[in-house]
Amino acid sequence: MKANNLEDRLIQFTIDVISVCKSLDNSFAAEHLAKQLIRSATSSALNYGEARSGESTRDFLHKMKICLKELRETGVNMKIQKGANLILDSEGLDKLLIENNELISIFVASIKTAGSKLK
Repeated sequence: MKANNLEDRLIQFTIDVISVCKSLDNSFAAEHLAKQLIRSATSSALNYGEARSGESTRDFLHKMKICLKELRETGVNMKIQKGANLILDSEGLDKLLIENNELISIFVASIKTAGSKLK
């Protein structure tokens, strides 16, 4: 996947997370988890922008691993919210979970490829 396409996909993912978070129940737990979900989703997109400007392969790899960690955190958060029925847009949440898994797969493959270049 081309870098611009991946960046666009991460940006759209973040926008979709923000949109889905507008359909919360009004509980403390929903608000707390939604804020963290938005932070981790936006972090993956923003850190990818940093990775694209990596000063070396090691720097690129480090930033890509941060993106991967943030995407994994995002996925766990969404699973908790789904299990607790905190996000009312369950269809939107299901689509986000699928996209999150696809993005994780892309990052795992990219990290493996970049890591092999260091050896």
